[in-house]
Amino acid sequence: MGSSKASFWGIVVAIFLVIDAGLSNPVQAKETWGYVDVREGAHMFWWLYYADSPSASYTELPLVMWLQGGPGGSGSGFGNFEEIGPLDRDLQPRKTSWVQTSSVLFVDNPVGTGFSYTDQPDSYATDVATVASDMLVLLKQFFAKNEDFQTTPFYIFSESYGGKMAAAIALELSKAIQKGTLKCNFAGVALGDSWISPLDSVMTWGPYLYTTSLLDDYGLKEVTGAAEAVKQAVEQGLYQKATELWSVTETVVEQNTNGVNFYNILTQDPDEKITSVAGEGFITMLIRRHIRPLHRQSLAQLMNGPIRKKLGIVPQNVTWGGQAEEVFSSMAGDFMRPVVDIVDKLLDVGVNVTVYNGQLDLIVDTMGQEEWVKKLKWAGLQGFNKLKWTPLDDPESPGMTGAFCKTYKNFSFYWILKAGHMIPSDQGPMALQMLKMVTQQD
Repeated sequence: MGSSKASFWGIVVAIFLVIDAGLSNPVQAKETWGYVDVREGAHMFWWLYYADSPSASYTELPLVMWLQGGPGGSGSGFGNFEEIGPLDRDLQPRKTSWVQTSSVLFVDNPVGTGFSYTDQPDSYATDVATVASDMLVLLKQFFAKNEDFQTTPFYIFSESYGGKMAAAIALELSKAIQKGTLKCNFAGVALGDSWISPLDSVMTWGPYLYTTSLLDDYGLKEVTGAAEAVKQAVEQGLYQKATELWSVTETVVEQNTNGVNFYNILTQDPDEKITSVAGEGFITMLIRRHIRPLHRQSLAQLMNGPIRKKLGIVPQNVTWGGQAEEVFSSMAGDFMRPVVDIVDKLLDVGVNVTVYNGQLDLIVDTMGQEEWVKKLKWAGLQGFNKLKWTPLDDPESPGMTGAFCKTYKNFSFYWILKAGHMIPSDQGPMALQMLKMVTQQD
């Protein structure tokens, strides 16, 4: 699948002209993209949008790297066209694009995700340590070749499993900066609806669904029983088994809630309802539940059609999302491992850490996030717990609460109301407001 010796870097810099309805002048978004060979036979795709603000140049605004979940979900596709990029899936300007307040770097990781690809099956990452190591290779090249960004405040924002990867990447990045092997102004990491402590998420599914009237007593008992089996596997260090039992627990949830949407409990599309298939392997089921929704047909057609043609550097035999299932399968043994200890290390070395979560998310429910935060060994936790949260106005409806937040020293937590797992999709204005606050622009 292409030569592993060739590293496409900064091959294209383009001015993407978009006619915004109601505007007489085109909206200009400067962008660039390319590949980095992070290992032999492992090629990682990145796509950068320079900040497009009428009041400041991109060098005066932060740089944000966005990491999608899965693992196997594509930031260049889903994060870009469904959540925070300058254009939506219909290639229309997005009013709540993050590019208006920061430069945004989408990276398709782990290798094999999106337009990233491998030359052979043994090149897929199998744990977050490898994911972090690969990303460090890319970031070293990026900052070395883009000196304008070396002093720009750099933030890593993430969603879902992307948060687990972001935590590991942030720790390795901070070490590299300390050693002087990478020059960048790392300003913080933000973990959105993140898979930091999988067990805490699973163990709170029952109580969360019960208190929102989506489980009865019988269902609560069944879901709790299934979750306890996951807990036993995790405590015994049987992480592959825990992943399998996690899939079983999801099926129990679906059966007792008539197919609740794991990504937003108030949204249920009968056509999108996922049900178990007899004889289906648990990995196949998990991929169908959690990877394929990030690669819906309409998005896949966009990415493998007009976008692929626009980019002009994707090898002929590489399909956007074509290796996503292999990515997920390769990470299955690492999937249920917690990384709370990594968050502790980040806080201890002074990295700014933000946790943000959607009120209506089930898969990574806020109750579970609050549980692992309580387990932090960070010295500032007691001070954080003593604080009351602060209400934030909904930017769309002044006077109405859109979120709550709490900050103590280098740790912040945002509770985003009326949002599910994909916060920027559900509550774009509030997500943009949070970005400005985290990056100290508001």
